[in-house]
Amino acid sequence: MKCLLTAVNAKYIHSNPAVYTLKACAAEIPGVQVEIGEYTINHRADEILDSIYMKKADMVCFSCYIWNIEYVKTLVRDLRLLCPGLLIWLGGPEVSFHCEELLEELPEADGILYGEGEESFPALLRHYIRKEPWPEGCVYREGGRIRRTPPAALTDLARLPFPYADLKGFENRILYYETSRGCPFSCSYCLSSIDKKLRFRPVELVKRELSFFLERKVPQVKFVDRTFNSREERALEIWTYIRDHDNGVTNFHFEITAEILTEKELELLGTMRPGLIQLEIGVQSTNPRTAKAVGRRVEPARLRAVTETIGRRRNVHQHLDLIAGLPLEDYESFGRSFDDVWAMGPDQLQLGFLKVLKGSPMETDAPRYGILARREPPYEVLLTGSLSHEELIRLKQIEEMVEIYYNSRQFTHTLKELEARYKRPFVMLEQLSAAWEAAGMGGKRHRREAVYCFLYQFAGEWFPEEEKRFARLLTLDYYLRENAKKRPAFAPPERREKVREWVKRLFPEKKPGEILREGHGELFGPPLTEKTELWLFDYSRRDPLTGNADVKQYQIEEDAE
Repeated sequence: MKCLLTAVNAKYIHSNPAVYTLKACAAEIPGVQVEIGEYTINHRADEILDSIYMKKADMVCFSCYIWNIEYVKTLVRDLRLLCPGLLIWLGGPEVSFHCEELLEELPEADGILYGEGEESFPALLRHYIRKEPWPEGCVYREGGRIRRTPPAALTDLARLPFPYADLKGFENRILYYETSRGCPFSCSYCLSSIDKKLRFRPVELVKRELSFFLERKVPQVKFVDRTFNSREERALEIWTYIRDHDNGVTNFHFEITAEILTEKELELLGTMRPGLIQLEIGVQSTNPRTAKAVGRRVEPARLRAVTETIGRRRNVHQHLDLIAGLPLEDYESFGRSFDDVWAMGPDQLQLGFLKVLKGSPMETDAPRYGILARREPPYEVLLTGSLSHEELIRLKQIEEMVEIYYNSRQFTHTLKELEARYKRPFVMLEQLSAAWEAAGMGGKRHRREAVYCFLYQFAGEWFPEEEKRFARLLTLDYYLRENAKKRPAFAPPERREKVREWVKRLFPEKKPGEILREGHGELFGPPLTEKTELWLFDYSRRDPLTGNADVKQYQIEEDAE
């Protein structure tokens, strides 16, 4: 029997650990050949269909999520037409709830494995090969009826096989790694809140598997544990191992709760190589009423103290999340939450929107808070009792500004200067997004220079007396990221010969071309600097957190510009 485990990922750089784990779980079953077919939603559906068909499998199992379920439904219907005798099964978080309704909607599918599949998937294969009973954790068709077996037992993580014995095909892709399941918290919008029982993979086994990634210098490993630091001693032991075995290349990503970080953990994080680890911290809202409504504990003062402590050391990337559309949070309240998180100085600020996931407590709570969400994936909020649809549209426009101007880390100096002229960063981005939409820039891809020029025009219109200063700041930000061949329109006239003259004076033992070939020289003066200075940008040395070039400044003997 040949079984094809099929994953349709959101992007090529992503990988699907579920299908690799399931394949490893079925490795010892005689008479079964399990293969993996990994695709992305950017493939045409007919391309995936043809690929699956040509693999000539007896059984196809799809890994289902909110980003691919509609895609998968189309593939299932077409596969049934092409292969009437093919066994088609679904699994994953998007199909683990309301299974009977889905099978009624999709009669072309034979069944669904709901919940954890590491035990039920091999048992399903044995059912077909050896006629063993239907496994626990499945909904299936029999005698013209849809039937359900009891839930499968929770998986013992110590028994799970390591899914990455072979890294062929994973070049330039993110590897996802799981060392725990369950979550100690009860956030109503999250499916992890359903599983209160925390389970852990043994630390010694984790260390051996981490050594596999480190020895092979995998670029990035993302821990999918919902709250990695739920147990202090365990987090300390794993982080210490990563620090002590750092290969200088691999980056490790962790999702944590910042408020429960201890002084020991903070001290350890401060000893990490810059870029070795990054932390994703779900803030979601700083409104205490909202936090209580979704089952979260919010401690803004503690959160800010922790993130500022980490941020001061400039060695750990911090990614902070906000969710718009949560209960009891209106537009003004969300703006205050935004300002609170902005003040923490994250390296990335994600402005997301509530998704009312199937099976989550929020699905039950939504009517109580007047929350309406799309009926189709990704089930994103349309309005709430506190937030109108028009206000959500405005927040999406602000989100675009956050992605372009904040999260790109390409405008750090200009944004800081612009922010100083506003009482609130949220208001600054409101005005910026309104101008962006008025100019017809929204929802389109733009050349890099055009994005800089727009910010230059915006600053010039609001603060005309500072136009020259903003021109210099944008020039600085522009060249910090790359040595652009074309000089931007807002930059002051290039003084190439003057730059070469001063490079020669400062470094008489070298030819100016040697220094400037891989870098860039720029003269800055008032109002950006008190006196004229030569700034040399070294693109071979970059900040591991921002990606900006290393810069050295030299004061030169010249009258101010």
